[in-house]
Amino acid sequence: MEPFILKETSHFMIKDWIERFDGLVAGFTSKNGGHSKHSFSTLNTGFHVGDREEDVCSNRGNLSKSFAIPLNQWVGAEQTHNIHVKKVSFSDRGHGSDSYTNAIKDTDAFFTYDKNLLLTLCFADCVPLYFIAPKYGAIAIAHAGWKGTVGGIAKSVINVFEDENIPVSEIFAVIGPSICEKCYIVDDKVMSFVENLVEDVEKKPYNRIKENQYHLNLKELNKQILLKTGLKESNIQVTGLCTSCDSDYFFSHRRDKGNTGRMMSFIGWKEEQTS
Repeated sequence: MEPFILKETSHFMIKDWIERFDGLVAGFTSKNGGHSKHSFSTLNTGFHVGDREEDVCSNRGNLSKSFAIPLNQWVGAEQTHNIHVKKVSFSDRGHGSDSYTNAIKDTDAFFTYDKNLLLTLCFADCVPLYFIAPKYGAIAIAHAGWKGTVGGIAKSVINVFEDENIPVSEIFAVIGPSICEKCYIVDDKVMSFVENLVEDVEKKPYNRIKENQYHLNLKELNKQILLKTGLKESNIQVTGLCTSCDSDYFFSHRRDKGNTGRMMSFIGWKEEQTS
């Protein structure tokens, strides 16, 4: 079953999670419904791609109204395709929310327990990973390009949960919209890392096209890594949405030859309102 549902023109939500977990906001933005122009048309959420900062802030401001978590309570990262996970709290709110200069440095994943804090990361083909341990009120989000994937960022996030004494059996994960294997061709250099990870996997997440060219399924590779950490397969959902194929909804770095905007993954708890 497809985990993501188009909630508004501007974003998809993780349907199962928001229905099961009161106060949770979790999903992925589209490229539609914003104010950006030209190659960033229209809902670019990335500050670092050359778009007008005021347009990006306007886009994010509109999203904050939809999510009901103010922009000054978001947290964003200077993503470096690495495997560093940052545990954040409400005191970190605002970093990277309205400017790239104050984003949390050298970080590709966030973990938190705190309410009214929206964890955000930017994407244009890489794999967004979402995590929740509902019994513990813990959530996390990660950015997994090929470097982060083979480096084991998915395992790094699970390690943080375990360091917090949260058992793997209590963790659920969603693998979000990213480039599909048909659209993603890699070379021998990348495959040398991939093959080391899946030596004992019967169904390989890649297919050789010709010499020095392979179709690589990054979503499946991340799923295999999560399974190796002990995460139950029944606790992992994988989207069928492709950032390259589904051009009506998404920017794609590969499809658009690098001249493009960024979508945003997001997850946060809203404080329950008392009457």
